[in-house]
Amino acid sequence: MTTPEAADPASTPKSRCTAGARITLTLASLGMLGPFTINTVFPAFTQIGDEFGASEVVLQQLISVYLASFAVMSVFHGPLSDALGRKKVMLTGLAIYILAMFGAIFASGMGMLIALRVLQGMSAGAATIVSRVVIRDLFAGAEAQRLMARVMMIFALSPVIAPMLGGWLLLLGDWRWVFAGVGLYGVLVMVLTALMPESLPPEARTPLRLGAVLGSLWQVGRSLTMVRIAAATAFGFAAHFVYVAAAPIIVARLLGLGEQDFWVLFGPLIVGMMAGSYVVGRAADLMDRARLITLGYLGTLITGTLNVVLVIVFPDPSGQLDLSLVPVLIGPMLMSFTASLFFAPVQLEILDLFPHQSGAAASLGTFFTLVMNALLSGVIAPLITPNLTVVAIAALIGVVIGALLWAWHLADRRRLLPAAPD
Repeated sequence: MTTPEAADPASTPKSRCTAGARITLTLASLGMLGPFTINTVFPAFTQIGDEFGASEVVLQQLISVYLASFAVMSVFHGPLSDALGRKKVMLTGLAIYILAMFGAIFASGMGMLIALRVLQGMSAGAATIVSRVVIRDLFAGAEAQRLMARVMMIFALSPVIAPMLGGWLLLLGDWRWVFAGVGLYGVLVMVLTALMPESLPPEARTPLRLGAVLGSLWQVGRSLTMVRIAAATAFGFAAHFVYVAAAPIIVARLLGLGEQDFWVLFGPLIVGMMAGSYVVGRAADLMDRARLITLGYLGTLITGTLNVVLVIVFPDPSGQLDLSLVPVLIGPMLMSFTASLFFAPVQLEILDLFPHQSGAAASLGTFFTLVMNALLSGVIAPLITPNLTVVAIAALIGVVIGALLWAWHLADRRRLLPAAPD
């Protein structure tokens, strides 16, 4: 029986070369586009709400509609890149994204701004999702895991840099400066992408026919294994993302801080993610990938429980930048660390299921996480933020469900293992 690695052209000797600094930076910059689009806008919520008379719930839709449209189009970006090549799809998406971002500068009302956020979401995935497939095109095995971990370490900086950048841009003028700044970042990413080599040669591409694209999606989507792993990722990573999605409410209302203080929440989250990504890279040659993922889920169950205990014992921060914030931020930081242990490796787990349809696998694998993130931003976050205790319990529930789904996958794999040929 042919293993995914053996069947995959990415397992050739050429693919096992070491990733250079430029391709690592380019792939990380593509991945950072999503957090920059989401988190940079957070400090501008108050100004946007005041100008357009929008409530807290309506403002949350600036995040949820972006994520929802990102999720819907993510289903097609991967298969299109399987047919057209990775670079062409990424550059086209970036061009549309940049136009939509600069178009937001001229928004005259909340409806127009939300419509432009939909367009940004539809186009951004062409860069961020396809960039993950490039890693699997070029590298295999431990080197793919190391590169994914390095990309995640750089990517992890973006959620803390983005709201800080948004706060600084507001010092120059109104909320429109935020969209202009992110648009300029999109231009920089487009230049870096244009300089990157194409990773999928013409002979390895699938036919560009609607039937072929839908057939690829159907073949991947009907896999119970893929659906189960993707759902486990979405629920498990919600332990981290719930704090990102609810950041405007947590920082402003629950912690009582201001527009330039988002780093207080995102700083610990990013320290945790970077530390976890570092461990993932170091573990590439030392530990089986499935075991590392299992440790990540177990660790997040423990840190999620600790987080609930801490916010119950220390429920009321003072609303000032002082030591009263420390107990309620330790838990989210530790959860981000342990969630990072499974998040990057599980992406490779999904891609390896379909080595010749990796674009479709990346799209559908990401779809579940994106839908979860959209629900967290637009529906769940406003409901779970009466206090920090409810937020912590919601995070724990997410990782419990994710861990159970991963345990189900491991049990099925062990059950089928004796039937596998030597």
